[in-house]
Amino acid sequence: MRSVPTRGAGRQPGSGVGVLDRSVALLAALENGARTLAEVAGRAGLPRPTAHRLLGALETHGLVRRSREGYALGPGLIRLGSAASRDLPLADAARPTLERLTGRTGESSQVYVRVGDERVCVAAVESPNELRTIVEPGVSLPMTAGSAAKVFLADADEADRERLLRSSGRSAALRTDITGVARRGWAHSAGERQAGVGSVSAPVRDGDGHLIAVVSVSGPMSRMRPADARRHARHVVAAAREIEAAIGARSG
Repeated sequence: MRSVPTRGAGRQPGSGVGVLDRSVALLAALENGARTLAEVAGRAGLPRPTAHRLLGALETHGLVRRSREGYALGPGLIRLGSAASRDLPLADAARPTLERLTGRTGESSQVYVRVGDERVCVAAVESPNELRTIVEPGVSLPMTAGSAAKVFLADADEADRERLLRSSGRSAALRTDITGVARRGWAHSAGERQAGVGSVSAPVRDGDGHLIAVVSVSGPMSRMRPADARRHARHVVAAAREIEAAIGARSG
């Protein structure tokens, strides 16, 4: 898989179909998070009235949504992305590793990618245990709760990270946890996103060191205590390296 680092909108290649090119430019302007109308228009290089009209049309189709900050990518893109992910090398490359990871830990395993201000599951394997966590591919989860979110936050640029932390309502605790993620190379959460559920996550990077995904195991907190997390962490980190190697082999 060719990695696509999280960046600003930049200049998009033109197709010759003006309304399509302008709409894609608006979506790209929202890639790193919510923006005001003025910010979106400026980043897309469009007059405000044109941007406002096209954003309204994109909102009608669920590709853009309103947020407290202005405009953000919409849930329709998550559905489309989920459908596309079934054919992406990342999901295919990760599946055998997730099966091994679940076999080693006994817990459900997932791979997430960032989509705007959310993380989306693109591949998952369920635990064989009767009591287990279930995260379906295509499900969108917050960027401010859970171990996978901490990995994404630890890798985000400072302005993006601070914006998300402020929106979380628990920025002090998250900031402390994120510092630990950078030091250890993995993250642990307990009951943060959902009561009774814990998880361990590690970053998946491309050959240039850019974060492209996060791999996780999750399960009931009775099996995700700190000692369990430390034991699972080595398997999760190893799984991240396996996925990186598989992606490299497919793109090489």
